Amino acid sequence: MPYRRLPNTDKARITALEKAVAMEHEYDVGQQAASYKTLNEARAFLRKFKSAVDQFQYCYTAQAEANRQYQAHLKMARLYISHFIQVLNLAVVRNEVRKEHKLFYGLEPDDFTVPDLTSEKHILVWGERLIEGERERLSHGGAPIYNPTIAKVTVHYDIFKDAYREQQNYKLNTTRSQSGLDALREEADRIILDLWNQVETYYADLPPETRLARCRDYGIVYYYRSGEKQPEK
Repeated sequence: MPYRRLPNTDKARITALEKAVAMEHEYDVGQQAASYKTLNEARAFLRKFKSAVDQFQYCYTAQAEANRQYQAHLKMARLYISHFIQVLNLAVVRNEVRKEHKLFYGLEPDDFTVPDLTSEKHILVWGERLIEGERERLSHGGAPIYNPTIAKVTVHYDIFKDAYREQQNYKLNTTRSQSGLDALREEADRIILDLWNQVETYYADLPPETRLARCRDYGIVYYYRSGEKQPEK
């Protein structure tokens, strides 16, 4: 005999609930395979669940779309920060900048490598350090770094910083909607299981294929095991 399996996607959960609720109009009162209380609960829950799924999809899509632009801002900020540090190091090598002045930027005087810029947090830290460091060095009589100037670095850093904050808000909204949806999925599975149990119990005395057909009308999904003979349609 085939076995049933609860839905494992939101779309399948919605389909199962919609089928069960729709069957309320197919039979007269007293001939329903599931109780009125359970069907009424399923109907009310279905509206809430579909709304939560739509909200999660909206948040997820908005985050994904914003992320494409965000990645471009991240790339530009990383490029300008890295380039500024390289130009600063070259200026030190040419004795145009005193190497101890690298300390203003949080850079070791004798270390000429570019710091780790792989993560957003690194970009935020080093962008701030370079802006403050250049301001401090200039206040001690130093000549400005060019190509890129700190003004150019600041522009791309500020754009990235704003985009970073915006992206964090998108992530927070998506996480919140995901959390709420996870809780509703558990409730959806509970209601569907209750419905299916009632339906199968109601039709338990019917011949096997008739019983399966009636249960399928209520949205119950059956699977045949590998090698198991299926009835001809």
